[in-house]
Amino acid sequence: MGHIDVSDLAYALPDGRPLLREVSFRVGQGAKAALVGPNGGGKTTLLRLIAGELAPSAGKIATTGGLGVMRQFTPGDRTVGQLLLSVAPPQIKAATAALARAEAALTGASESQLAYAQAISDFTDAGGYDLEVVWDACTTVALGLPYEQVRDRPAGTLSGGEQKRLMLEALLRGPDHVLLLDEPDNYLDIPGKQWLEERLQATTKTVLLVSHDRRLLAGAADRIITVESGTVWVHGGGFATYPAARRDRAARLDQLRRRWDDEHARLRRLVHTLRQRAAANDAVASSYQAARTRLARFEEAGPPEPPPREQNIRVRLRGGRTGKRAVTCQRLQLADLTRPFDLEVWYGERIAVLGANGSGKSQFLKLLADPSSVPHHGTVRLGARVTPGHFVQTHTRPDLRDRTPDEIITTDFGTTLNDAMRALARYELAPTRRQPFHTLSGGQQARLQILLLELSGCTLLLLDEPTDNLDLASAQALQDGLTAYQGTVLAVTHDRWFAEDFDRYLVFDPDGTVHSSATPTWQVNNRTPGT
Repeated sequence: MGHIDVSDLAYALPDGRPLLREVSFRVGQGAKAALVGPNGGGKTTLLRLIAGELAPSAGKIATTGGLGVMRQFTPGDRTVGQLLLSVAPPQIKAATAALARAEAALTGASESQLAYAQAISDFTDAGGYDLEVVWDACTTVALGLPYEQVRDRPAGTLSGGEQKRLMLEALLRGPDHVLLLDEPDNYLDIPGKQWLEERLQATTKTVLLVSHDRRLLAGAADRIITVESGTVWVHGGGFATYPAARRDRAARLDQLRRRWDDEHARLRRLVHTLRQRAAANDAVASSYQAARTRLARFEEAGPPEPPPREQNIRVRLRGGRTGKRAVTCQRLQLADLTRPFDLEVWYGERIAVLGANGSGKSQFLKLLADPSSVPHHGTVRLGARVTPGHFVQTHTRPDLRDRTPDEIITTDFGTTLNDAMRALARYELAPTRRQPFHTLSGGQQARLQILLLELSGCTLLLLDEPTDNLDLASAQALQDGLTAYQGTVLAVTHDRWFAEDFDRYLVFDPDGTVHSSATPTWQVNNRTPGT
């Protein structure tokens, strides 16, 4: 079995800014701990430090039992086999690479044949063939097909949820006893999230996960580790008691800080008074020096930790008046995904798009954003003055990848640097203004995408899982912004809390039919591949 032990950890960003300090916590054998905190606060960085991908500035990290790591984002330019290999133990990755090199160098010469035979032997000893048996079970459960039939299939042909489910199956069934999971529930539909919650409850593995899904946190985590203000604190209970514990902690910290300030002011007044007396009476000099020493030691020890600053994200989506019919679909059929369906979306409507992974929801939004990008039959028309703005679920934005937020805003929207800074500050992105887009955290990337939609003035918001990477405060700010938005909204979501305020629901059924509903339909089953 395995555990994680972090002691006095510190980490500074490449530009020298401190991100984490004096971080200490332990996740014992079989425990399920959740990392929570504001976007950009250091949760993913902390996971990468534990995984050994980054070196700490100070402190120690100890783990036992092997580490299985799921990253927040998954590159799409891989095969299914490479996707599974990415979450395999290091020794199997190394043995696989060596076997591939030996196979590529294989000739009729005896030396190459011996090298190939040795590579096969090393791959076997590393557990490669045993793990392929596990992968066969994973692909059969997640994709409905054996490993040999899908190993060379491009991973990009799978939905985000199918990729996540496949990797989670591999990690939960694999040999590593400690799992580091960064947003494992992203892209999973509701049955997928329920499955993950049940599997995390049942596994004997030690798990440290990052998630913003309150239902998953309540059902699967037995302790909450909060990353905020550069350090961490641990709530030993579950998520149900976490909000009250956080409020109590903030109140205690505020009280301690007030007491420190009061004592600091008292000591300063005492030193001032004794200094004046000592100037006229040498007998007071020793008392004055003693008071100065006490004040110096008090200030050297420093104040207690301040209470965490509450986030203040202000989303000001504008929109604008359009024609009465914002979207009209007639006998629309997404190739190999849906049956023909009709749809009218009226100006000002809020429609949540629901359904299983792989049912065509994301493709539908992509089609509305750019009709030429998705194979389809039938017609789709946008109404007068309807300008779509597309929030991309996977944050795959080649146009933004190497650009910084201030550059994007000033160049693409013709604003001044001061205006750009004010906009970034409203989204609490000002500290990231010079970081390339691809180096931002998932939540920061999501907030920047929302800000760009705001600045574009689009009148039709096409949001594909917008809350997946947002912390709770950011998600609430988005919901408040949508309430005030003067335009039409279609949002793909598996976030039950987020979907509650929508006007109606467009449901993509497993059999390919698409229908409207006045109430959300969550209990949908993943379609069988190929149907």
